[in-house]
Amino acid sequence: MKRIALFIILQAISVSLIAQCSICTKTASQMGEEAGKGFNVGVLYLAGMPFAIIGYVAFKWWKNEKQD
Repeated sequence: MKRIALFIILQAISVSLIAQCSICTKTASQMGEEAGKGFNVGVLYLAGMPFAIIGYVAFKWWKNEKQD
């Protein structure tokens, strides 16, 4: 059941992952389609790293608290 809920949540947020601010959208459209796709990947990469780091720290903290 947890896997199904996680899958649904990930599918729901994946649609909005391509969204950018208006300035980034304008810049990407001026660069052309191929460069714009690369720009989208770069934006997602830069946004994902802080979440991955915070997630790792939170998981370690949770695991440590659970052992006590």
